[in-house]
Amino acid sequence: MAEIRLGENESIDSALRRFKKKIQKAGILSEIKRRERYEKPSLRRKRKAELARKVVR
Repeated sequence: MAEIRLGENESIDSALRRFKKKIQKAGILSEIKRRERYEKPSLRRKRKAELARKVVR
């Protein structure tokens, strides 16, 4: 779980910006988008195989 502590004189805008960066680095947003819809196991295997081919290149 991503968590930030608000500084003494820190504005909400800067804290929100830090929070968004932390969430993006942790990969939480991409994980949420991936889980929005059900992915069939065959499609999941196909996607992983394509990713593996890209990494090898």
